[in-house]
Amino acid sequence: MTSKADIQLEIDGDVAIVRLNRPAKRNALSDGLVQAVRNTFETLPKTVRAAVLDGAGEHFCAGLDLSELKERDAGAGLHHSRMWHAALEEVQYGPVPVIAALHGAVVGGGLELASACHIRVADETTFYALPEGSRGIFVGGGGAVRIPRLIGAARMTDMMLTGRVYNAVDGEKAGFAQYLVPQGQASAKALELARRVAQNAPLTNYALMHALPRIAEQPADQGFLTEALMAAIAQSAPEAKQRVRDFLEGRAAKVSKG
Repeated sequence: MTSKADIQLEIDGDVAIVRLNRPAKRNALSDGLVQAVRNTFETLPKTVRAAVLDGAGEHFCAGLDLSELKERDAGAGLHHSRMWHAALEEVQYGPVPVIAALHGAVVGGGLELASACHIRVADETTFYALPEGSRGIFVGGGGAVRIPRLIGAARMTDMMLTGRVYNAVDGEKAGFAQYLVPQGQASAKALELARRVAQNAPLTNYALMHALPRIAEQPADQGFLTEALMAAIAQSAPEAKQRVRDFLEGRAAKVSKG
């Protein structure tokens, strides 16, 4: 395992495990940690085909490190927010799908970070909140775009206006996470999913990460064309052709009830 200050990177076969490592601060996101997240995903080894994003200790991430919150003029605030945007773009639109292992606090900037991942696994200790509204500030790490896509603008508005906190069960129902597991099992489930995702054809994973979110935002006629182009590119890859042959010739498993 290699460690870079407040972030750890472990390579397990073709899966990278990226762990926020500020447990004494509940993995609060300092500027340095945000930059470390960006740098880690930008420089993943070429052999990695999926990643798990985890948090050391009892919490995934309790949000922005308020000890670093400075009085900024509008220009400085704009650039600070854009720094976060660039970092989280490397998670969402980086080289590989990312599965978040959520536990404890997934709050503020921590929820913004989780929402940049492609799959979220929560354990029973997880809770979600957006306390920015009560602190006189506004989300600035991409949350205004990503979080409503998970739970809807009305739920996000309610959370910020009233300080509402979602527990793990209600959060899974609302759409914060796709999987809910017993306490302490989020990391193992996320790693299991990452290993499964890593077996997919790389171009298919790329299409799901980069094309699908954009297709969902396009008018239908544009979306259909983008879909057709991406489908043509994906199926033209030699690996895709081999997988289809394997299925047709009985060497690949058929879909069955889960």
